[in-house]
Amino acid sequence: MQEKISIPRLDLTKYTKGGPLERQEFVESIGKAFNEIGFITITNHGLDNGLIKDLYQLVKSFFDLPDTVKTKYQIPELSGQRGYTSKGREKAKGAHAPDLKEFWQRGQTIMGEEYSKKEFPDNINVKEIEGFDRVTGDIYKKLEDIGRELLKAIAEYLKLDRNFFEQHVINGNSILRAIHYFPIQKTDSLPSDAVRAGAHEDINLITLLIGASADGLEVLTKNGEWLAIKAKGEDIVVNVGDMLQRLTNNKLKSTTHRVVNPPSTLLNTSRYSVPFFLHPKASMSLASLACCISSENPKKYTDYTAGQYLDERLREIGLKM
Repeated sequence: MQEKISIPRLDLTKYTKGGPLERQEFVESIGKAFNEIGFITITNHGLDNGLIKDLYQLVKSFFDLPDTVKTKYQIPELSGQRGYTSKGREKAKGAHAPDLKEFWQRGQTIMGEEYSKKEFPDNINVKEIEGFDRVTGDIYKKLEDIGRELLKAIAEYLKLDRNFFEQHVINGNSILRAIHYFPIQKTDSLPSDAVRAGAHEDINLITLLIGASADGLEVLTKNGEWLAIKAKGEDIVVNVGDMLQRLTNNKLKSTTHRVVNPPSTLLNTSRYSVPFFLHPKASMSLASLACCISSENPKKYTDYTAGQYLDERLREIGLKM
């Protein structure tokens, strides 16, 4: 049996409601984990279990719709950033075979600022599933708020102003993605290297994952072993993305992870997952922070904006031409 990795489990209320010592302990714990592992789980995050249950039921209902209905919501010029993306479209960077999944994406609803429809296209409403738009919108907002609190703790760990990220992520380019890893039939003619999600690192600042309907998530350890991640109950799994790794000059680690195919007895079952990719505004500079550059850790990356980096990565994974 494959070993299960134990990653730090942090209580968010120790940071949001705790005293100075509890807050400092949380800051040091999240910083240490993101420096060494790149993953944590968060408990007491304030996201209602009933809302999570409703979300997964609605997500299943959407993916149960006929392909002819779902493809009405696929808009190629949006590069998968809104609406539906069908099977066979996305692949991990450098992979030959596309991931064995389909997904739905919801983006930001800009409040109180002027914005470009090109940068922030309207979200697409699903007419067939009552409550789908409302619940995904509620989940988006709640995960964004949780993510902002985590970024405040990260800023404190980096000895920055705790609100350092706020101007960049309020009305930022974050994405909520509902994923269906569809059943695999033994008779399916698939490439030998086809998996549910190939080995990759996330593009964004941090990712927040609320549960999943089945096992399969694995992380690559420092010694090159793939180990399974298992969250407890309704915990949120949080990991560092490449944008935060670039910004911190590798002080915080964007860990390679994947979703493997199930054992042969479960090949014909679905897996559902809903990650929230917390992105900043496209204009944010990802130039390495001065506090993360030293003679022992010289600057490793050329200067990019978040928009430039996102555009490059969307092309690499096949969502943008």
